[in-house]
Amino acid sequence: MPKKYRKPTTGLFCQAAAALTGALLATAAAVAATPATPACPGGAAKATASLPLRVDAAQRGVWVATPEHTRFFDSRAELERQLEEFQRLGINTVYAAMFNQGRTLYPSAVMHRLTGVTINERARGRDPLQELVEVARGKGIKVYAWFEFGFVSDFKGGLGAEIIKARPHWAALDKDGRPVEKNGFRWMNALDREVQDFALDLIMEVVQRYDVDGIQGDDRLPAMASEGGYNPETVTRYKKAHGGKSPPLDSKDPQWLAWRAAQLNDFMHRLHDAVKAAKPKLQISMSPSPYPWGYDEYLQDWPTWLRKGWVDSVSPQLYRYNIEGYQTELRKLAREQLCPADRAKVFPGLLLALGNSYVVPAELLRQMVEENRREGIGGEVYFHSEGLKPRADTLRQLYAR
Repeated sequence: MPKKYRKPTTGLFCQAAAALTGALLATAAAVAATPATPACPGGAAKATASLPLRVDAAQRGVWVATPEHTRFFDSRAELERQLEEFQRLGINTVYAAMFNQGRTLYPSAVMHRLTGVTINERARGRDPLQELVEVARGKGIKVYAWFEFGFVSDFKGGLGAEIIKARPHWAALDKDGRPVEKNGFRWMNALDREVQDFALDLIMEVVQRYDVDGIQGDDRLPAMASEGGYNPETVTRYKKAHGGKSPPLDSKDPQWLAWRAAQLNDFMHRLHDAVKAAKPKLQISMSPSPYPWGYDEYLQDWPTWLRKGWVDSVSPQLYRYNIEGYQTELRKLAREQLCPADRAKVFPGLLLALGNSYVVPAELLRQMVEENRREGIGGEVYFHSEGLKPRADTLRQLYAR
């Protein structure tokens, strides 16, 4: 295995990313269950003048995975080295995975109380988040704590399974009463107040203790596989709101989708209020699945989050392997789903690398960035940092001053 990418023995990263990408690459037809995108005051965003390739005020971000997949967190010296390279490439924002498979990359009292695991075993005796904040500050790079696993406990019963073992009633259940596992990921019931409080406590632990610039959820926060939601407590609440009527057995029933998505919207609102009460200037970012596919599959109504002002920025995961597919998703996003006032808050997620099996062709990388600028979008976020080195020349050219 090449030194630049150390595959874990479980193959989690490659399998999970491949499953996610495969699902996203499927044509996501907007089914009747999906609500219309909320109306913009004054109408939808119109085509705008093209922007320069480098927009200084925009995010040029990168996601950094956990120690199982990158050497980034090996030591403070390695942090320093890689951040210097990021800076040379024009990257100004790092989204660092801080919660994955029931492990944090900082000493967590919340996780210790729940499972007895205080920090990722590879980081014992250190505080990688604090090191990252300190090193990045000196380089003008912003740091967002990325809560990657969100409302997912584990992948195929691996690390993180301690969460459901400690709280069995947190497991999301499908219509047959079975735990929900989708593409190998085992979901917690994101509609349950206890589960939501756990996620909120985890996030607020970072907000209150660290001088991060922001926090980020993704396609797992706030989210839940739409096959879930049939837990007894959730069913009781649904019945109370619907005159004693049980939830539909069809998990894609329009009204049932809408009710559950609204519960996650309420959580997003609560998360916003808690973060801003503690630190008004701290930024809230979300990287959801593309809409409306992410609504139908994971109950993510992110256009509402944006328009209600509950998030400061969004980076929809527009992971595509060709420019035609990227153009289709980007134009749908920019021309149908954004209000004019929100355009500057959107930085699409681009697929830069996938394990050791894929690195984006240099020409496709340039084309995607150019398409963003033609649609008036000034920045992007790359998945993930291990793909920066092989495309360093292209990135330096794109972001040259």
